[in-house]
Amino acid sequence: MNTKLTNGTLRDGQAFHVRYLIVEDIPIILNLQEKVKHALQSPATLEPLSKEEFNVILSGHELMIGVFIEEKIIAFRAMLDPEVDDEHLGIDAGLLPEELPKVIYSEISSVDPDYRGNGLQMYMGKLLMKRIDVKRFQYVCATVAPLNIPSLKDKLSLGLKIVALKEKYGGKLRYILIKDLTAKPEDTLTDETFILSTDITEQQKVLEAGFRGVSIKEENKELYIGYCRV
Repeated sequence: MNTKLTNGTLRDGQAFHVRYLIVEDIPIILNLQEKVKHALQSPATLEPLSKEEFNVILSGHELMIGVFIEEKIIAFRAMLDPEVDDEHLGIDAGLLPEELPKVIYSEISSVDPDYRGNGLQMYMGKLLMKRIDVKRFQYVCATVAPLNIPSLKDKLSLGLKIVALKEKYGGKLRYILIKDLTAKPEDTLTDETFILSTDITEQQKVLEAGFRGVSIKEENKELYIGYCRV
């Protein structure tokens, strides 16, 4: 079902619309993904999906949306109802085995380099988060490469917290993030400490001590991740 969700306007005044994506959209999705990958300074920060993986996402529930200017796709974002296996992110996040089926992944997000600066990644994220079936899913999990600061800012702003920093996907270092959709917002965060984003060892140390990553800030041209007890 090719369902239009909403309309909007870019900063330059161009009108766009958002709709659910379908299997027949895979060719334009792959083309945009390739364009985004080639535009990255560090392509390793993107974990591209294959045609088969997009087919899995698009063959299930309405979990993927695209932003279009007329018929041209300029951005897409996906969520995934994952299989429960040994690589499940819920395990990395410390969930119990019976909780794993309640996890949905915040998956790949891509914005055409020509249309960056319009807040489309966050815009799509909020749209999808609002449409999660909370009767079926309790947790949202995601991974982010440490160098992918825009993606990390995106996940943190959506309320996900860093719970681990470890190797995934065949040895690639990744932040593991999670959000409990049933949890009430914390009134206060205690023992907040900021750690240089490039200091992997210290971040892993505080995570093992029970801290969670909740924010990011820039100071003296350096990026710091804010960790606290929650």
